[in-house]
Amino acid sequence: MEPVLRCDGLVRRFGDRVAVDGVSFEIAPGETYGLLGPNGAGKTTAISLIAGVLAADAGRIEVAGRPMSVDAGEVKRAIGLVPQDVALYPDLSATENLRFFGRLEGLSGDALSERIETVLDVVGLADRADDRIAEYSGGMRRRANIAVGLLHEPQLLILDEPTVGVDPQSRNQILESVAALGRTGMAVLYTTHYMEEAERLCDRIGILDEGRLIAEGTRRELVARIGEHDHVVIEAGGDLPGLAGRLRAADGVLGADVTDGRVTVVASSAEAALAAAVSAAAEAGASITGVEVREPDLEAVFLDLTGRALRD
Repeated sequence: MEPVLRCDGLVRRFGDRVAVDGVSFEIAPGETYGLLGPNGAGKTTAISLIAGVLAADAGRIEVAGRPMSVDAGEVKRAIGLVPQDVALYPDLSATENLRFFGRLEGLSGDALSERIETVLDVVGLADRADDRIAEYSGGMRRRANIAVGLLHEPQLLILDEPTVGVDPQSRNQILESVAALGRTGMAVLYTTHYMEEAERLCDRIGILDEGRLIAEGTRRELVARIGEHDHVVIEAGGDLPGLAGRLRAADGVLGADVTDGRVTVVASSAEAALAAAVSAAAEAGASITGVEVREPDLEAVFLDLTGRALRD
């Protein structure tokens, strides 16, 4: 099947800073593709280029086989864009918001009413359809935001970190809604800096760092890149940055960083990491209180590729 989205060599600069640097990837119908990277990696700039909000300095974008540009109105109709910030009128109900945005998309009458019912059901807000957005929780507002992006039945849905700042229940409902969309045949581009979301939702993942797509593939393919490397989490007291720094210089250690008050290590073997940790802890004046050896995952892949943790 022809891809719904094809990006080839995208570049976008802001002055001397290159925010997107030669990014290329494709998304097939029914595929959920995750752009995974820390804040500032270039995810939002990349989707702004894809949606035609920003013009690329170089490269080419095709949506449903047609080239995208800032003034390509017809091409943009194939896209549903759900921004990171909620773009709804708080004094209107969910239904009123959807009716307004649906008319902007050229929908009206019974067709619009049916679509409003459908998308509110998809995002789990059918029972709150007539409540004002101002009365919604943060998670409910984000789900209503997704409903707007689905109204005109786009071929490509772009979601820019839709679960940031929401409660666990709403987050789970958002993830379930997105998973259901992929099963309907819709192509989904999902940006996140949460590893567990990418592992749960995405058929393929592109890892974006400092504007460059440094790796791409299924979860299994990405994890295979680090071969036999082990992922070790060390709980310790004292100088954790000093401990991580000494670990990076140790034989057999490929990366080490402080994450959530612990030192995460990628090493050729768990034994190598543990031996190095004992020596490094003594030198750094740190005391090891616990060790956990984990199977390689996307966090380990990112640490292996960049030498730092995702949330830095």
